[in-house]
Amino acid sequence: MTKPIMAKATAVWLVDNTTMSFKQIADFVEMHELEVQGIADGDVAAGVKGFDPIGNNQLTQEEIDKAQADPLYKLSLKFYAAAVGEEKRRGPRYTPLSKRQDRPASILWLVKFHPELSDGQISKLVGTTKPTIQAIRERTHWNITNINPIDPVALGLCKQTELDALVQKANAKKLREGEAMSDDERRRLVSTEQSLGMSDSPRIPAAISGLETFTLADAPEEKEEQQHGDLLDADSFFNLPSGDGEEQTS
Repeated sequence: MTKPIMAKATAVWLVDNTTMSFKQIADFVEMHELEVQGIADGDVAAGVKGFDPIGNNQLTQEEIDKAQADPLYKLSLKFYAAAVGEEKRRGPRYTPLSKRQDRPASILWLVKFHPELSDGQISKLVGTTKPTIQAIRERTHWNITNINPIDPVALGLCKQTELDALVQKANAKKLREGEAMSDDERRRLVSTEQSLGMSDSPRIPAAISGLETFTLADAPEEKEEQQHGDLLDADSFFNLPSGDGEEQTS
């Protein structure tokens, strides 16, 4: 835990109840100094009730006194066991309203190109619910005919590193379970960076190697030239055989 819980409300309380500098408060609650100044001017956090860090066991009065006496002093957050893990994400990821309409397209993309991902993983990745994912998997979604699969990274719903981490996790799970994977499944399980580095040219099976230069058009042309080679020879065409019984005219 690096900053207090309810950071903005804590900043409001410190601005109202202490003489610390804006820089000290900003460093403690991990906000910009101008934002803290906006709180003091009433332009930021209007209507937000201050959150007492002393009463909530996040600061001590001695720590505040040291900060008020020395403008260069940095506040240290008091260890609070009950607040451990407070910043850990709970439930589905929050998705801005402007991007929520893009979630079905990203879900369809993940279901199509990464079927090894579970509904729970997809739910946390793009911030959706399991019934929505199930409806898209079974193609019973009310708007399924108008949904086109789009990469969630391109839509800004998740980071590439997060998607790659889930893909690698699915890959490791497949290996642990010892399930046989097809070539298509292996391509889906590699990360995006690895897949982009793969060659696009198709590989020729070893059983038919050497036949890649074989064409059906070569043999008939050569055979046809051999058949008509003698007919195109002028000397052989006019050299008619002389018969023994042919009468000679004077």
